[in-house]
Amino acid sequence: MTTRPTRPLTRADFPLAETAPEKVRGARGKPLDALTLDAVMAGEVTIEDLRITPQALLAQAEIARDAGRAALAANFERAAELVHVPQDLIMETYEMLRPGRVKDSATLRARAAMLRHDHGAEKLAEFLETAAIHYQRRGLMPG
Repeated sequence: MTTRPTRPLTRADFPLAETAPEKVRGARGKPLDALTLDAVMAGEVTIEDLRITPQALLAQAEIARDAGRAALAANFERAAELVHVPQDLIMETYEMLRPGRVKDSATLRARAAMLRHDHGAEKLAEFLETAAIHYQRRGLMPG
């Protein structure tokens, strides 16, 4: 988890782990300075402490947007929605986005609806719906 600052993040805050390491925390709340080799050897650090959090990804999105990298910011925001989505579902969805892998655009729209409803992944759902429109327009799948 990343503690939100009182001011908006800017490109001057990049990399956040160096400019404000006290604000970056793992999923169990451990700060970066607690993630040492000694702590790992003592069993005090688990894989959960190393996983990225939605808050960290959203902080990166904010920095990217300030740097004029809107597409990168949008990718970080979608990634933040995926943190708690099961890995197999992410991989299935990725496979569905490869042209020619699904029979029609309704399949992508159904996946979008499921991700929106079951996982609150609004931005990812919008991305899939847009992909369905573009794939259909380009003749990569029937309507």
